[in-house]
Amino acid sequence: METAQLSQALDDIFDGAIVHHGYTDYIRDYELIVYVTAEPRTGVPPVHLRYLFKYCVAAEVQTAVSPETWRCSLDERLTDRKIGPDLDGFVWAVRWQPLYPGAEVVADSERAQSWADKIGIPFHEVRFKMNAQAVTLVFSDLDVTEVKEGYAPFTVTEDD
Repeated sequence: METAQLSQALDDIFDGAIVHHGYTDYIRDYELIVYVTAEPRTGVPPVHLRYLFKYCVAAEVQTAVSPETWRCSLDERLTDRKIGPDLDGFVWAVRWQPLYPGAEVVADSERAQSWADKIGIPFHEVRFKMNAQAVTLVFSDLDVTEVKEGYAPFTVTEDD
């Protein structure tokens, strides 16, 4: 994937709602599930998009919540959808976070170039900034597909 295409794909989900992120169950690729909406007057229906970062060799997640906010957000009730919104502190129970201020491709990433040299295929580094977490990924390719509401990235079968 070219850097311009990657940048456009990231721009397409700016200010969307990240409803899930993490490694896939086969642990090679990293996925973000994004709920994307348009201005209601456009008539464009909202969609859930799966951003699959293929051959992900690094995934780093850090809090974006300040220590002061963490201090007043330790109450377990803040993880409960029914109770949390009525308490003071960061409400973890919302179970989504806005992709704001957004995502960016790291230009001339030494980490991506190092992996490209070692593996022999192009790599990219991307940083996502959200209100609760900051995510940095180093990966080679990106697939974007629409998934249905309620998409469950982890399924357990009797064979597992």
